[in-house]
Amino acid sequence: MSASVLIACTGFLLAVLWIDLMFDSHLDVDATSAYYRRATTTSQPRGALIGVVMLTLLAALGAQAAMGESPAWLLGVSAVLAGGPILLALSRTVPAAVRLGSRTDDIAGQTRLARRIRRDHRLSLSGMALLLALWLFTGGGWPR
Repeated sequence: MSASVLIACTGFLLAVLWIDLMFDSHLDVDATSAYYRRATTTSQPRGALIGVVMLTLLAALGAQAAMGESPAWLLGVSAVLAGGPILLALSRTVPAAVRLGSRTDDIAGQTRLARRIRRDHRLSLSGMALLLALWLFTGGGWPR
């Protein structure tokens, strides 16, 4: 059961990252800033939902470890692939997105923030995609 939850949470976070990357790829800083204003400030409870999904993903990993049904290497790699993007989001990406959405920086500052967010999202998308592939193709989460 927890493997299915882990896979569902990972898929949800991949979808969110994909949508964010679609806006990150705009060459128009105004459009990107407007998107992050909506995404981080005016469209609540979106942010809370994403946080709950992140916590649920980590809890599902913990449940897998507690059940002892998954190999230690799978759990270790999964912890890095899930924990890295989550820590990056909490420590750097979300604060940068809030700042970009507030548009308090000049255009050069906004451009730097937009580029940093795009790099963070690419890295996070890679980690989450690898996590999903790992659980699907090692049998760790393949539906039985």
